[in-house]
Amino acid sequence: MSLTPIPLRITALTQERNSLFEYPTERLAEIIRGIRFRCTSCAKCCTRSFNGHVFLLDQDVRAVKEIEPEALEPAPGPEFCDQNGVFYVSGYALRVQDDEAGSCWFLQDGRCRIYDRRFAICRIYPYMLHRERDDEGVIDWRQFSGLEQHGEYDREIPDEESMAIARETKEYENAFLTQEIRFLEYMQDYFTKNKLRHVQKIYDDRLRAFRKGAEITVKVFFDDSLEEHRLRLP
Repeated sequence: MSLTPIPLRITALTQERNSLFEYPTERLAEIIRGIRFRCTSCAKCCTRSFNGHVFLLDQDVRAVKEIEPEALEPAPGPEFCDQNGVFYVSGYALRVQDDEAGSCWFLQDGRCRIYDRRFAICRIYPYMLHRERDDEGVIDWRQFSGLEQHGEYDREIPDEESMAIARETKEYENAFLTQEIRFLEYMQDYFTKNKLRHVQKIYDDRLRAFRKGAEITVKVFFDDSLEEHRLRLP
């Protein structure tokens, strides 16, 4: 949850998206070929313990609603909480199983049950293209997740394949940023129309109560509207 005002956040994300457009696809493809990653089907990427939560684009949420709606949950870390204690989050995440690793809902015996219909983030992983701060505080592009932590690095990747991966990765990152921008624009208008505002103290108090067993209301942004959920820890 960022304390930066919404207009500034929209501007920052728009600039990030513009930088993404300007990043040469050929350069990303070259990096992909240089890494030489080969998936070994270890399924580490399909666990919360290794990868955190799996945020879904709206197009993937639609697919989950057709396949198994119960696999959806509001993404963690809501961005806003209004003066009435209602939380708002920019999308859905995949639910995980109740095991030690937090395996993906669709992972069974180390394999994806819906591999042919797997979601956008699953298709491009472990590749990415966004800027983040390194250990020394320098902001730079990051193109790969979990280097040397999974898979093998001995595969010759043809030029055509690396370009296809690079294009798909940029398409995903663009879709993600666009969804985040749409959410912020929607919330700016929604708060204004309904005379609401984000209150950090209420945000913190309600989250503490939630962790102690209280029920909270979370509104999830999906298809340019909000879907309401009531949540309580098991």
